[in-house]
Amino acid sequence: MLSRALGPALLLLPLSVGCASLTHTRTTETSGTFLSSGWCFTILSVDIPKGAIQIARENASDANLPNTQVQSMEVTPNLGGFDWLLDIIGLRYAKIEGTWGFDGK
Repeated sequence: MLSRALGPALLLLPLSVGCASLTHTRTTETSGTFLSSGWCFTILSVDIPKGAIQIARENASDANLPNTQVQSMEVTPNLGGFDWLLDIIGLRYAKIEGTWGFDGK
């Protein structure tokens, strides 16, 4: 019985790693915009390694950009009332966009 479950578990193991990226662009010497994103794998309502939106937020926070202001967040796929289907098994991608710094206005 255990050997039957071990095969699919080993196939899913590469999906269990999270991935994140961050880009920031200067618009003035002390301010600019940023885009942070993160991926996660969900199985039985457990996000591995953690939720995609949390990965994206932590990634933006770790950049230590001053006065970070989030302007938009998006999690894909978004099935609305059927999001519970993705809690059984699925991949999620989150994107956070915003501004940072002081532009003197």
